[in-house]
Parts: sequence; C-alpha cells; structure tokens
Amino acid sequence: MSENLEVGSTKSRKITIDADRTIDFMGEDCRVYATPSLVRDIEHACRDLIVESVPAGQDSVGTTVSIAHIAPTLLGMEVTVTVTVAALDGRKVAFDVTASDPLDKICTGRHERFIVDVGKTRDRLRQKAEKLAAA
Repeated sequence: MSENLEVGSTKSRKITIDADRTIDFMGEDCRVYATPSLVRDIEHACRDLIVESVPAGQDSVGTTVSIAHIAPTLLGMEVTVTVTVAALDGRKVAFDVTASDPLDKICTGRHERFIVDVGKTRDRLRQKAEKLAAA
C-alpha cells in the first residue's frame, strides 16, 4: 500500500444522471437514479481514490456494500458522491460514503474494498477458468 492512502482521505465525484442510470419500470415520467447505478458510482469513486494512492500494478475489488438510498434524484440532475477512508486494515479499505443532489442528501453508507496485485489476480482468474474448462 501507499502512505498516500490514509484515514480521512476523501474524494468527490460529480455525475449527471442520464437515462442509463435511471429506472424505467414505472414509466418515463418516473425515471429516477437507480440504486444499482448509485452503487456502481460509489464503487468507482472509491476505486479512483485507491488507484491514485497505490503503486502501479495494484488495484482494488469491492467486497461489501451497505447503503441507504434515502431520496430520489431526477433524470438530468447532478449528484455528488463523496467517499472518505474510514478505516485501513492491511489491504482492506473501508469508506464512509454519502451522495447528494442539489436538493437532498440521497445516500449514506459504507463500502469496503480490498487492494490486490493485478498480475496475481489475473493468474488466479486464469487458473479458475482452466478448472472450469476441465470440469
């Protein structure tokens, strides 16, 4: 890991909510930011903060997500996702997360990621694929 990643490190990311990030099952006039899209945006913000702070060849994978999606965000609104390193335990990084649109706080929660060596991960995945092909 890197000394640049420490408890309190924070990153914010602004996202304009486009149609691909919204639900469509209640009709066009009820399109709002979908929870799975919010989770993806949180994961990307956390990953970005980690990748900026660790040596080349390292990355991270998500392991736990626990959020409350507490308010709707309309199509076309801008959301700010803010992630803050809450705890470090070896290669495990826990983030406190919030998201807001111009009118409401829309999310609070926690996300955990594990820092991995990309080459070793690639090797493990290749071995699993070989086992699957042989099964």
